[in-house]
Amino acid sequence: MDKPVEMFDRDHEWSALSRFITDAQPGATLGVVSGRRRQGKTFLLDAACRAAGGFYFGATEATDVESLRRISAALTAHVRPATPYHFADWFEAVDALLALGAERPVPVVIDEFPYLARANPELPSVLQEAFRPLREQRTSSRARMLLCGSALSFMGKLLSGNAPLRGRSGLELIIRPLDHRLAARFWDITDPRLAMRVNAIVGGTPAYRREFARGDSPTGPEDFDDWVVRTVLNPETPLFREARYLLAEEPDLRDTGLYLSVLAAVAEGNGTRGGVAGYLERKATDIAHPINVLEDAGLLHRDADIFRDNRSTYRIAEPLIAFYHAIMRPVWDQLERPGSAGRVWQASRRRFTSNVLGPHYEQVCREWALHHADPDLIGGLPARVGHGVVHDAKARVGHEVDVAVIGIADGGRPPLLAIGEAKWNDTIGIAHIDRLRAIRDLIRNAGRYDTSETRLICFSGAGFNDKARAAAAADPDIRLVGLDTIYGTTPR
Repeated sequence: MDKPVEMFDRDHEWSALSRFITDAQPGATLGVVSGRRRQGKTFLLDAACRAAGGFYFGATEATDVESLRRISAALTAHVRPATPYHFADWFEAVDALLALGAERPVPVVIDEFPYLARANPELPSVLQEAFRPLREQRTSSRARMLLCGSALSFMGKLLSGNAPLRGRSGLELIIRPLDHRLAARFWDITDPRLAMRVNAIVGGTPAYRREFARGDSPTGPEDFDDWVVRTVLNPETPLFREARYLLAEEPDLRDTGLYLSVLAAVAEGNGTRGGVAGYLERKATDIAHPINVLEDAGLLHRDADIFRDNRSTYRIAEPLIAFYHAIMRPVWDQLERPGSAGRVWQASRRRFTSNVLGPHYEQVCREWALHHADPDLIGGLPARVGHGVVHDAKARVGHEVDVAVIGIADGGRPPLLAIGEAKWNDTIGIAHIDRLRAIRDLIRNAGRYDTSETRLICFSGAGFNDKARAAAAADPDIRLVGLDTIYGTTPR
């Protein structure tokens, strides 16, 4: 299967689909593809069907009877049988789909599968029976059926626990947003500081550039403010209301006001359950369910404290939603008035830096340490990267650690490979390094981690002063990481 030339990256995903679809083994197989909306799942699967001569069906919100009528018509147009299909139930429809693979491996895609299962909750059980081992319709077919959906809470449960399709799937592929490096290439941005600012708003969702912004990308750092005003804050563009629609499209989120308030609390810096409850003036037990639902939907992410097992914090997983709650929602009425975007953005830039860009930069630093950093730079291969608070019992204060890299335990205490400080707008100096040294001593005294080779990493979006550079030159345990390293580019 040749990947379409117009498809950006997705090499891993295309390779996984190619192996699954072209597998010559006898017997029909089942795969599940999921991911948040706007990531290009439909484009990827439709391209795979075109490349391999397969069948693609995109479900819609409809009654079970109408969906059966639609798939009957779609399969009739694809196969062109002597008499049109008129499926009475999904048993007939699934067997007809399996029959497409009678002669060769062929992809059969059912997109937006949660719509069908919501109209007919028995559909997963129908597929369970259809893919039963030794069943003739399965053994005589080499159809490669792919179920796809954007409702992460539903798709995540499709193959879990005692779900009917547990053990029936041969592929479970998650289409994730582009990481910060790929996103910069996709938006055609070569300046790392500009790339980080854009990424803090739109993240790595491909559709936001091609469809929602109509290919509009900042031409340079000086164009960033104008770009925000003419795209994200412009009521005439789809990006303007996208954050609201993302929430409304999740089927498990019924009390939208409550979920919006939970996200607003997190956007305001209330990252713990107690903090969210206090912001909403409710008991912590009352907000447990909405937090869990938002987690299942992929809109909230829970980060465990590296240094305290019983404490965790929440962050908004989608940058555009974080931007909406921090910048747009408080002044929504003003933004809906034409011509107000420039004035609103001028007054919101400081809030954007502190509430959106700073936390996003810290998260990108953590992701860089986990997925991109040279093990020689951070002291080894990371098993876990996170953040946390180190308590100083003598001074009765807590010290926040932006980046903590835990190595692989080899029978003893887990090694703490590195701790780091991430500052977007601050030039790193010797005071930041001394602070990390003191925190390392506190962690050593606590005895939980092996700190014998812990490195001190300073991340900065603004650079490093001479004293910091001199300290790093004199001590191999001190590392300075700038935006060029984060983005894998050559320093200017």
